[in-house]
Amino acid sequence: MLEELIIRTLCDTLSATPADALFLFGQTEDNQEAAFAAAKFLLQKKYTTRVLFLGTEAMSGYPGGASWKQAMMNAGIPEEAMELIMPVPANTDMLHTGIEANSMVKHAKERNYSSVIVTAAPFQQPRAFMAAATAALRLYPELKVYSLPGKPLPWQEVAVHSQGRAESTRAGLIAGEMKRIEKYSKQGDLATVEEVLGYLNNRDS
Repeated sequence: MLEELIIRTLCDTLSATPADALFLFGQTEDNQEAAFAAAKFLLQKKYTTRVLFLGTEAMSGYPGGASWKQAMMNAGIPEEAMELIMPVPANTDMLHTGIEANSMVKHAKERNYSSVIVTAAPFQQPRAFMAAATAALRLYPELKVYSLPGKPLPWQEVAVHSQGRAESTRAGLIAGEMKRIEKYSKQGDLATVEEVLGYLNNRDS
């Protein structure tokens, strides 16, 4: 079943109706271009008009909201399309995918958004989508979350990932992502594969 979920998160069908927003999971500087390219594509194709990202200071490998805002403007993404998510939990001095997903879903609920596309680097996309679906199921079940992986970057290029602590080729980072899915599902931090597939099926029914 994990194989089905991976393929569906990497090849999701977006809604014919534009989404209320795109959420970019935080990436290290090595991988941020993957997210920016997806944002530019979705804005140009009018799949959405709003790009959400964390407005925190730099932490856990994420360059920070101010840095990303400038980098996205340099990439040709208009400032008026950007929407910072603030605050993330005030008592944290680190970021991880679960915190990001919960912050995004709470933000979407506060603004009555009904649909959000989520994007991460391709090797992280399945787990990032699972985190977003988990947060939606627990905090805002009406939210429809769609999956679009970021632009593929060279797979044999070495990149830093996972709170700035993991370093390998991007292809080499895939195995760690699969281990995290198994670990965090068992811990209850992520919904199970079956639950996330059920969420997808309900979303599209």
